[in-house]
Amino acid sequence: MAERSDARRNRERLLETAAAAFVRDDGPVSLEAIARGAGVGIGTLYRHFPTREALIEAVYRAELAEVSAFAAELLTDRPPAKALRDWMDRYAEFVAAKKGMAESLRAIFDSGAVEPSDTRESIVAAVRLLLDAGSADGSLRADVAPDDVVTSLLGIMLASGSREQSDRMFDLLLDGLVATR
Repeated sequence: MAERSDARRNRERLLETAAAAFVRDDGPVSLEAIARGAGVGIGTLYRHFPTREALIEAVYRAELAEVSAFAAELLTDRPPAKALRDWMDRYAEFVAAKKGMAESLRAIFDSGAVEPSDTRESIVAAVRLLLDAGSADGSLRADVAPDDVVTSLLGIMLASGSREQSDRMFDLLLDGLVATR
């Protein structure tokens, strides 16, 4: 049986509202506040997501799919090096959004509902797509492993003291990925 369009819209609004709340709020986010922000009652939230962990898992999966697919979208209207740099910014937003979900995500990973290796594979595949496009047009180096780029990005985000510093470090990383002619 297909999901009703109003139920689908409610689910999407709940996911969007929850994702925004997890980015905005440092502490635990109230499920009541998420429901209110999405314009639905708490019962509607619980019909879609019976537990906090179910909501967080759904937000995580939706965001992971979006950030992974964003690489291909960027390549439709940007040169590969620009697409890679723009993707780095979106990936940084993805990682930052997990701050408000850290405790619940840990429980989800521990339960095996989401495998960290699946997450990494999805992100590495997005970087591979961008690097391959740049290698094909000669703008990016062909000798760089996508996993090394992902590791570098994570290191930058973990070690940087501010978003401005991360941006500068992303620019330096990209400079190292540009092919010399």
